[in-house]
This record gives sequence, structure tokens and C-alpha cells, in this order.
Amino acid sequence: MKVLLYAGSLNLVNKSGIGQAIRHQKKALEHLNIDHTTDSKEDFDIVHLNTIFPNSLLMSWWAKRKGKKVVYYAHSTMEDFRNSFIGSNILAPLFKKWISYCYNNGDIIITPTEYSKSILDTYGLQRPVFSLSNGIDTHFFHKNTEARNRFRKKYQMDDNQKVIISVGHFMERKGIDDFIELAKQLPEYEFYWFGHTSMNLVPAKIKKAMKQEIPNLHFPGFINREELRDAYCGSDLFLFLTHEETEGIVLLEALAAKIPVLVRDIPIYEQWLTENVHVYKAKQFLSFKEKIVKIVEKEAPDLTENGYKLALEKDIRNISKKLVELYYVGEETFEEVN
Repeated sequence: MKVLLYAGSLNLVNKSGIGQAIRHQKKALEHLNIDHTTDSKEDFDIVHLNTIFPNSLLMSWWAKRKGKKVVYYAHSTMEDFRNSFIGSNILAPLFKKWISYCYNNGDIIITPTEYSKSILDTYGLQRPVFSLSNGIDTHFFHKNTEARNRFRKKYQMDDNQKVIISVGHFMERKGIDDFIELAKQLPEYEFYWFGHTSMNLVPAKIKKAMKQEIPNLHFPGFINREELRDAYCGSDLFLFLTHEETEGIVLLEALAAKIPVLVRDIPIYEQWLTENVHVYKAKQFLSFKEKIVKIVEKEAPDLTENGYKLALEKDIRNISKKLVELYYVGEETFEEVN
């Protein structure tokens, strides 16, 4: 079995969770010594698609004509497309039709969580849908004193300064507006939002919020994998204010780095993350503010070891075995539907 990890338009998603997922898939195949390539000119048995761009759809058509198997990884839903970029809410119904058409061109569909699978199950897709985490490299995103020191030195902070971070695109769905307001109301802490989005795509409401003069709020932009690990290790809290996710790779990274985590209490995390056991949760703004203070000032119990155990369950070395099992399921499904 040889797998093509199709990387068409990778430059458009390289700085997103999808780009990280593709890197995880490559690492998973390497872990099991599964023959793979990113060069579509080479021969292959299965093509693994991660994006819903037209070139990926064309690749699925071409692969099927050549008798190859097609695995479509469903990273996106209509629900997590809403409240993202300019015009996303208007385009959401069309986006749903488009991704459904794309996913139906796979022999099987994989999506990161049971929650996202439950959403896709309502779309009337004609192919079987399986859930499998994007995975996390716990060997890389581990707690590290040297990494902490590098982060603190780079941003010129002493060891006593309290730092709260988040990671993601500049989207209302990601909760960046609440992040900004929390920074304004908690001036004693430093707030860092890592990530980049073209301002041409950012709604006016978010642009206006980001332009406020808030001395303790920082937008350093996109940082590489090593710098992001240092940021996790050097901060006192990972604040994940997202309103909708299919999983959240950055959340897995934070858990692996043993950093305290506070998430918005949304359906995807109801079954997986137990409140006050693995992470802290909040729904209302005031609750977020109160819990941030308690966690950062160490007035709340340390849950990081429990969170780390969850990250270990989703370690890429465990995910790799399940991924290959699904490839074989895909081969059987291919025979059934063709």
C-alpha cells in the first residue's frame, strides 16, 4: 500500500490546523513505515485529501478513473465556517453544499471527532463517515523549562509576569473579540494571540476591536512550530474561547505541554473534556474573567496532569495505527461502492 498525501494548495492552509494535520498524517505514516508520497506523479494506491479546494476535487476524480482509493478528511463543516471571514454567514449554505459534494467523492470520510461526525451525519452524505483525531506529537509539545525561558526572553518578560495566550485566526468564531475585552479588563496580565489572517478577510467589527490601544494585548502574528511550543511552555494559561470546532489541534498541543486550559463550554467538549477534571470551562464573560484570575493566581487546583493523559491518548503514535486501519476499510468500501 502506497499513500499519496495530496498537498494541492497547501500554501493556502499551511499556517492553519489543516496544515498541521497534514504534517501529522505524514508523521503517522512514517511511524509505521507505510510507503507514502506528496508527489502526485508517483504511483499510489490511496489518495488522502485534506482540503475542499477545486484541485482536490479534480484529484479525487482523476484517482477514481485510475482505480485508486480516495480518503477524504473532513476538517470543515458549515457550522465552523460561520462567523469566520467576511461574508461567511451568507455563503454558509452554499459552503455546506460544496463540501458535501467534495466529501461524497471520497470512498470514506474521516473527521476528527464524534461531534463533527454527528454534524456530518445530518448532511445526507453517501459515504461512510469515521471519526479519528488529528493527533498530537506529545514528544515535541512537552513541558520544557528551556522553552519557557526562551519565550520569556524573546518577549522581554520576567519570570513573575503572568501570561495568557491563545492561538488561531482573527475570527469572531474563535472568540477573539472576548479575548480583546478580557485583556482590557485584566491589565495586570499580558495577553498574546498567536496566528495570522489577511486583514482583507477580517470583518470590520474584529478589525475595529484589534485596533484598540491596549498596552497588555499583543498580536505577534504567525509563529513556527518551535516558537509555539515555547509559548505554551512559557505561559500561565491557554485560553480557548472558540464558539465552534471540529477538534482544535492547538488545544491538544496545550494539553500536551501541561499548561492550564480554560475553554468555552460548547457541545464538542461536553463528552471529551470533563470540567474541573481535565480543563476549566466557562460560558459567560464574567465567568471567564473570574476563572482566569483564579487559575493564573494558582487559587484553583492544577489539572494539567489529567489533561496531559488525554493528550497521550491522542498521541500520533496511537492515531497512526487507527489511520492505517481506516485505509484498509477504505479499500473494502471501494470494492462495495464501485
